[in-house]
Amino acid sequence: MPKMRAVDVAVAILEKEGATQTFGVPGAAINPFYSAMRAHGGIDHILARHVEGASHMAEGYTRTKAGNIGVCIGTSGPAGTDMLTGLYSAWADSTPILCITGQAPVAKLHKEDFQGVDIASIAAPVTKMAVTVLEAGQVPGVFQKAFSLMRTGRPGPVLIDLPIDVQLTEIEFDIETYEPLAVARPAASVAQLEKALDMLVRAERPVIIAGGGVINADAAAQLVELAEVLNVPVIPTLMGWGAIPDDHRLAAGMVGLMTSHRYGNATMLESDFVLGIGNRWANRHTGGLDTYTRGRTFIHIDIEPTQIGRIFAPDFGIVSDAGEALRGLVELARERRAASALPDWENWVQSCAHRKATLQRKTHFENVPIKPQRVYEEMNRAFGADTRYVTTIGLSQIAGAQFLNVFRPRHWINCGQAGPLGWTLPAALGVAVADPTTTVVGLSGDYDFQFMLEELAVGAQFHIPYIHVVVNNSYLGLIRQAQRRFDMDYQVSLAFENVNSPELEGYGVDHLKVAEGLGCKAIRVREADDLQAAFTEARALMTEFRVPVVVEVMLERVTNIAMAATDIDAVIEFDDVAKTAADAPTSLARLVSPTA
Repeated sequence: MPKMRAVDVAVAILEKEGATQTFGVPGAAINPFYSAMRAHGGIDHILARHVEGASHMAEGYTRTKAGNIGVCIGTSGPAGTDMLTGLYSAWADSTPILCITGQAPVAKLHKEDFQGVDIASIAAPVTKMAVTVLEAGQVPGVFQKAFSLMRTGRPGPVLIDLPIDVQLTEIEFDIETYEPLAVARPAASVAQLEKALDMLVRAERPVIIAGGGVINADAAAQLVELAEVLNVPVIPTLMGWGAIPDDHRLAAGMVGLMTSHRYGNATMLESDFVLGIGNRWANRHTGGLDTYTRGRTFIHIDIEPTQIGRIFAPDFGIVSDAGEALRGLVELARERRAASALPDWENWVQSCAHRKATLQRKTHFENVPIKPQRVYEEMNRAFGADTRYVTTIGLSQIAGAQFLNVFRPRHWINCGQAGPLGWTLPAALGVAVADPTTTVVGLSGDYDFQFMLEELAVGAQFHIPYIHVVVNNSYLGLIRQAQRRFDMDYQVSLAFENVNSPELEGYGVDHLKVAEGLGCKAIRVREADDLQAAFTEARALMTEFRVPVVVEVMLERVTNIAMAATDIDAVIEFDDVAKTAADAPTSLARLVSPTA
């Protein structure tokens, strides 16, 4: 049996498990692991500027392609503590990433050694497993279990903490005989799926809610097929956006307090039956549960048993992988259609389409400074169906979800539950590393962009080109809007007179100078009619220099984006709604009069 250091074993297992892309920052206690990666030669590594950034790069990498698992690496402290936000984000959004940390020697674990911290205990609440490996002989089994856990059930992150002496200890190991553990996926029984269809066929106005679990299961095609066989509209959640193309006749829009469409909320409120697949009934999707559930029958299908009934008790719950359930439902639905045993829901489908064609928000504003709605209109024009959008939280993300068009799974990569500011930039780098052939567009407000803008240097150093649209109103816009209920505008302005850039006229940070100082290219836009030229120039610069390109759009300081505080039937439209096709020219449904 060959003998090798435990870190060499770990690196060999990474390759065997297919996790060959890593992001991190070396340090004294993790240097043995880096020496193993260098000796192996088959593991790629991107050097982050901040270790939290490395964890978000791993998230973006994972979420770009089915089967990917991003790896982030650093010391136990402070790198491990820096990566906690990424672990929380990955855990909240069911994203498998592997965090590997280098720890003080085993004998020093309770002696307050330099940068020694009980990272496993700290990370336990936001991981599927967090373990400090105390015996080198356990390394193969711990890594094997880690990959199995990340892939089994509801996906999620794992942290493996390796004391430096454990890393360096030699053990016997044969990589040729190592095999990844089989992944068990619960599958709905035929009886369960038959009951689900029996309940569905009694409905007059059914909808399917498609969550992120559909995308995690790589089952978007099966979702669309089921919708088409049944002829039932589909409402994607924010994490499931792209599972059905926005221009599909059965795409009924998103529902929620914030990231929603007017027609999506209206259709949900008209429905009488909801089949939820791979979703978790997030509170910003449901709003008040009384309004959301009243008068409707619910079926909930999810891979994680404890998700069933977690938010509210459905009328029928099924524990199943979304892909397995969809394949079974498609087969049974085809049989029923062949036997003419399905209702004709075409009138309901047409009423949903009518709402989509009448209940739209206005995007075509000519204002200077620019209103944010116009930015997304121009983005729809500039970027094609293959574009991968990456964003996290704020009015920029909320408005983006209301106005952008998404056509494919994994082309809206959004930090849904945790929403840490700064996530967008490193996550976009991870996405671009995972798919260098597709246009990647990050979307940030100015504060999100400022949180981790040092990671632009990573894109410059490693030639990771993508476009980052920064909508700059020099405000914490979402928090400012939330403060309206307290009748205040307190500590949310980012504006100041920049003595080095007076041309900014009080907007504060000069993002162009910062981006250029970090080795990237940047463009500033002040008028809406210049946006198309800026996006064209950004593409050209990205292609020529192979670096990130920032497109900063100077917005009006205050814009309140449509949203509700409590219930989906109480969304406040602060700006004009669309009345003619010219008001919403990039809408995928031709606007018609509400009385038509």
